[in-house]
Order: sequence, then C-alpha cells, then structure tokens
Amino acid sequence: MPKILCLIGLVVAILVFLIFFLDMLFGLIGMDSLAPFKLVSIVMDILFILCAAGLGYIAWNSYKEQK
Repeated sequence: MPKILCLIGLVVAILVFLIFFLDMLFGLIGMDSLAPFKLVSIVMDILFILCAAGLGYIAWNSYKEQK
C-alpha cells in the first residue's frame, strides 16, 4: 500500500507540473486560448511548479525507501 501511495503522489506531481507549466508556456507565447488558467498570475504558476517538483522529489525518495 505505501508504494501505491508514493506512485499516486508522483502522478499528482506530474499532473500539477504539466497544468501549470503549460499555462505559463501558452500564456507567455500568446496562445491564451490554450492556457488552462489564461495566465492569471505568473507567480502562481512558478510557485505551483516548484511545489510540484518538491512533491515529486519527496514521493520519489519515499518510493525508493519502500523497496
């Protein structure tokens, strides 16, 4: 069970990273119609990307310790 929870944490981290990275990318290159949140705040995008990276790192380390 703990391995599955670590993998779920990795999946959530990847999804959050992709959503906010694509929002920032599409918003900055002028494709607002494709940006999920229409680039409301670039600071919010950067903070969520950093949080997703932190969650992914913690989930990966926890998964490696479970083996």
